[in-house]
Amino acid sequence: MLHMEPSDVDRITRSFFVGSADRERDLSGYGVLLILAALIASAGIVADSTATVIGAMIVAPLMRPILGIAAALVLVDRRMLTRSVMLVLGSVLLVIGTGVAIGLLTSQPVQAATNGQVAGRVSPRLIDLIAALATGLVGAFAAVRSDVSDTLPGVAIAISLVPPLAVVGLTLEAGEPGQALGALLLFGTNVTAIVATGVLLFLLGGLRQARLASGQPLGQLKGSALAIVASTLALVAVPLAIGSAQVAREQRTLATAQPIVELWGRSHGYTPTDLSVRGGTLYVAALGTTTTPDISALRSALDHAGLDDIGVEVEYSLGARLTSPSP
Repeated sequence: MLHMEPSDVDRITRSFFVGSADRERDLSGYGVLLILAALIASAGIVADSTATVIGAMIVAPLMRPILGIAAALVLVDRRMLTRSVMLVLGSVLLVIGTGVAIGLLTSQPVQAATNGQVAGRVSPRLIDLIAALATGLVGAFAAVRSDVSDTLPGVAIAISLVPPLAVVGLTLEAGEPGQALGALLLFGTNVTAIVATGVLLFLLGGLRQARLASGQPLGQLKGSALAIVASTLALVAVPLAIGSAQVAREQRTLATAQPIVELWGRSHGYTPTDLSVRGGTLYVAALGTTTTPDISALRSALDHAGLDDIGVEVEYSLGARLTSPSP
């Protein structure tokens, strides 16, 4: 199922070592696609358009140098490893910069509170690592088996590389460094998963043996390189686990708070339309009478239910808000 021939070595190096063949043509094509993907992703996120963001995922060429890192690690090709790492880092800066530029052109700050595309990418969890590992396995399998390479566009959609970086730029411009850090963690998670699964399948597929059979030079693979990949994967899992625990706490808080908020709303002539927890604060959006609601009553009810450790912010009309910090 996983067996590589000497001819596969040239295919993989041409595919994932960007610029290894026709350097100028390859790099210029890569750069154009990356810029277009960054523009499409940033515009799609600002417009909160899932279809547009998916278009950016298909166009984006970032999977190539990331799998190039995996192949270079397995082949112990230091020159191509350095080139692939530098290309990925340069791509990261370019996409983030594009996001910042697009953010400067928007009239309203692009942030999780008002944008679903952003909200879905700033709080990565452990499940995101599991999904990234599974998707990375599919991508690496498609790289090893040329007969299933048609699945790579689907992998690009599933693993999402450029959109998180666009979110980093947009949220940095919006003055939300915490959200930017969360989106950067999601990108790092996806990259780590691709590299780890790529290394695994390139080894299982016999990339080193195929390189040796082709008569090309092959470096000595050391256990330290594989240990670094595994350690990075474990390191990424720590903040994701913390994020998962935080999301679970927020869900429990919402489950407790929802009936309390609904009862409070009915008693004050308001209908809660949205309820969320962010950063230790319960955000309530409500519609109703023109009378200012009594937030102290809501505060008291939440405290009685054991939610005295969260703050409350109620938006009861356009731009009108009441806040009550935790005691």
